[in-house]
Amino acid sequence: MAGRLLFMAVAVSAAAVTRRDYASDDPLTACPGYTASNVVTTASGLTADLTLAGDACNVYGTDLQDLTLEVSYETETRLHVKIQDADNNVYQVPESVFPRPSAPGSDSAQSALKFNYTESPFSFAVSRSDSGEVLFDTSAASLVFESQYLRLRTKLPESPSLYGLGEHSDPFMLNTTDYIRTFWSQDAYAVPEGANLYGNHPVYYEHRASGTHGVFLLNSNGMDVMINSTDASGQYLEYNALGGVLDLYFVAGPAPVQVAQQYAEVVGLPAMMPYWGFGFHNCRYGYQDVFDVAEVVYNYSQADIPLETMWTDIDYMYRRRVFSLDPERFPLHKMRELVDYLHAHDQHYVVMVDPAVAYQDFPSSFQRGVEDNIFLLRANGSVWKGVVWPGVTAFPDWFSPNVSDYWNNEFSLFFSPDDGIDIDALWIDMNEPSNFPCYFPCDNPDASAVGYPPDPPPVRSPPRSLPGFSCDFQPEGCANTTEARSLEMRDGIPHTSYDNLVLLPRQSEGQQLGLADRDLLFPKYAIHNKAANEDSWNAAEGGISNKTVNTDVIHQNGMAMYDTHNLYGSMMSVASHEAMLQRRPSLRPMIITRSTFAGAGTKVGHWLGDNESTWHHYRLAIRSMIAFAAVYQVPMVGADTCGFGANTTEQLCARWAAAAAFSPFFRVHNNLDTIPQELYRWPATAAAARRFIALRYRLLDYMYTALRAQARDGTPMVNPLFYLYPDDAATNALDLQYFLGPALLVAPVTEENSTTARVYLPDDVFYDFYTGARVLGAGETVEVNDQGWTDLPLFLRGGVIVPLRAESAATTTLLRQQPFEILVPVGRDGTAEGALYLDDGVSLSQEATSDVRFRYADGVLTVDGTFGYVAEELRISKVTVWGAGASGGNGTAEAAKDVVTVEVDRPLTGPFTVEVVRA
Repeated sequence: MAGRLLFMAVAVSAAAVTRRDYASDDPLTACPGYTASNVVTTASGLTADLTLAGDACNVYGTDLQDLTLEVSYETETRLHVKIQDADNNVYQVPESVFPRPSAPGSDSAQSALKFNYTESPFSFAVSRSDSGEVLFDTSAASLVFESQYLRLRTKLPESPSLYGLGEHSDPFMLNTTDYIRTFWSQDAYAVPEGANLYGNHPVYYEHRASGTHGVFLLNSNGMDVMINSTDASGQYLEYNALGGVLDLYFVAGPAPVQVAQQYAEVVGLPAMMPYWGFGFHNCRYGYQDVFDVAEVVYNYSQADIPLETMWTDIDYMYRRRVFSLDPERFPLHKMRELVDYLHAHDQHYVVMVDPAVAYQDFPSSFQRGVEDNIFLLRANGSVWKGVVWPGVTAFPDWFSPNVSDYWNNEFSLFFSPDDGIDIDALWIDMNEPSNFPCYFPCDNPDASAVGYPPDPPPVRSPPRSLPGFSCDFQPEGCANTTEARSLEMRDGIPHTSYDNLVLLPRQSEGQQLGLADRDLLFPKYAIHNKAANEDSWNAAEGGISNKTVNTDVIHQNGMAMYDTHNLYGSMMSVASHEAMLQRRPSLRPMIITRSTFAGAGTKVGHWLGDNESTWHHYRLAIRSMIAFAAVYQVPMVGADTCGFGANTTEQLCARWAAAAAFSPFFRVHNNLDTIPQELYRWPATAAAARRFIALRYRLLDYMYTALRAQARDGTPMVNPLFYLYPDDAATNALDLQYFLGPALLVAPVTEENSTTARVYLPDDVFYDFYTGARVLGAGETVEVNDQGWTDLPLFLRGGVIVPLRAESAATTTLLRQQPFEILVPVGRDGTAEGALYLDDGVSLSQEATSDVRFRYADGVLTVDGTFGYVAEELRISKVTVWGAGASGGNGTAEAAKDVVTVEVDRPLTGPFTVEVVRA
């Protein structure tokens, strides 16, 4: 949840501009570049010294005289190129935040990639070893390496197919003319187009007819990546960073899925999530009290819409303060009763936690943080104060030596299963970090905090009877009810200074802490950060500090927020993952965050921020989900279904609910100043929810198996069409239809008042998911007509077997008791293969698992693999074969369905075969 109320004051006009000013590189033409010397070549790489080749240009900082180059052939498909300062003083992303990938080393002669260089002026190129095709060529412009600015440009083929470059609201296949992607986390309400958003993933994939490759720049500094094509320079991509080093990883592919797998080797494999996390989730910012929350739970059950997990936004807090409960609206004993009710019904509960801690005596979290010295500090040793929802706040310093102990303790106290709120997962927000009402220089936070927190809603008694809930939730109440304690004395202001707060001096040189004597507030190069009033204000006006923590704040390890800003959200994710683990050491944590950096998927999932209830944002939810799952290795991802801001409509919400049922993370959530949009609110939306949640649940093990594949080796659980059909150029730009897992093609209606879905079907065999009718794709777009508000076109790709639960259920716990139906859509060659992964769904370390493999050929389904997981006595009850009588590609696009079903009753405890006999 963002700074939703005051954001408009400075950001709306800038956000509306989708084409940004394109900075001229004229001042940089005088930069001499570098000369390579002392080159030492080995079988697995090379090293060299780089020396400034002429007079310094000093355009945006001081040119560094001496650099080093290190080239490593880390694996047969990965090349690592690193250019840094010779003195090792320039800031680099700490290994404690981003662990470097294992690098066993590879002989350059065996590598799929080849590194070539020119000594003077220094440039380098990366090419494919087999064909000589150049993938990355920095001779396009001289290398600039200054104290507060880096530039590296590579040539590109004309009109390239590029994907990635962080969280954005632009097309999935990136624009290639006058296009700028800015890396600087900001609280981006309404996820505006052409703006930097919450997360930073400085990686791009380039897809060519000859193959796909990926380029990752490990750099967390503020950055513009410019893509353009001009008569003078041709097509190019250019990095413009405010600091750091050039730490580049190249992965060779050549298939798109292989690029994703190889990128996962660099940033880390995604975390396995609990099985129940794929259930349906509901939230709203603005629930009045615990009665409101309980009534939503009850209403879903009455509407026969499965609700797996109930969430609560910051409404539950006392005056929006983390680690507190509003004792009048969300009293502890009633909250515990609510959680007990959910757990008794095999449901789950999640709340939000923000990083900023209220600068107040109550709760005691602030005082404990002071005692542990874990907050960001000013240069004089006082707490750095900002303003968020509770008013004046302090921000944890995730580099503090004591911060893990502090965070773990706060979670242990507040989320205690014995006397606290026993949450099942965690939602973290505002971690860019957001300081939204206190504009730079934020030198009077008390004045900026006027109006924060907002006034709470009225206190009330239970408004209606809720059968099944305790007397505390009934209008008649309970006997011997204890009144809430007085709220007096809860708003004392702490001391302004503390003797125990110590900001240690920077450590000795050579420790990658950042160069001294930099202007940490006012860099000369202005990135295109839209949190500033104007793009140019990101330089002399300090715009990079606007609505966030000032960039001259020094961490307790000596690093500057100027360098680490983009890591703040991921560092909170790591700390929160550890805190959730210490609460429940044997269970997988599920944490959903807003701000991310490369590698975040190893610990957390992501929701796509504060979108709006518009058809454009409905479409954006699809393409953004594809990017995070398929490119950035953050597979547990989804948007606020039906939109967060503005009022949704019955039509939009029905369409969106249907499509969101086929995203990994499926949650409804919206803002307090909009109409409620729980899925039971309108007839069509409720009907769509019932229909597609039932389909989702039947497919849940298929989705869980796909997540397991991604967690095992990086194979994406969500695929854009070009991943599976890389030779079909017509798929390159498609971003409103996708494959969930390897088989299910999801192609929703995405236009208002339309009943037609335009679906591109590659040259392959497909089957209508609802009827089993065979449809022969011909590399053309087909129209699927008469799609009402509760319809959604789905197809299965021939040749990929899909395990389904025989029936849906009200909860994932009940779902796991259902037998399986094995659905076999036969491929062109008359065969099909598939997989099913089984475990207990929650344990961090599994005692027993099953990896079941299916193969269909010549009328026989063979079931093989490993069968260690037997806890639920799982069985296969039915095998259904689509295209059982088809022989390859014969027939027409309107070929009649050819479906054979065989009833079986076989336990999943060992190998067996099923002979399919046509009726």
